[in-house]
Amino acid sequence: MAEWAKDQEIELLFIQPGNPQQNAYVERYNRTVRYDWLARIIFSDISEVQEYATKWLWHYNNERPNMGIGGITPNQKLLAA
Repeated sequence: MAEWAKDQEIELLFIQPGNPQQNAYVERYNRTVRYDWLARIIFSDISEVQEYATKWLWHYNNERPNMGIGGITPNQKLLAA
């Protein structure tokens, strides 16, 4: 990846070790995925994980209220902007 990024003139910036707060949004999302479904289900193959992830992401963006944005879904927030 580093070579590809260099060829594309993209600078890769990494968070400092031990400072996940520098990437808080991604860390929060990763935790939500882990606790909501990834650590609860035993999958038989990668395609099953991909299918479940796609369904969960649709639910997360379109049906699940997010209290951080006023109790509406991310899709509702996007449409209101």
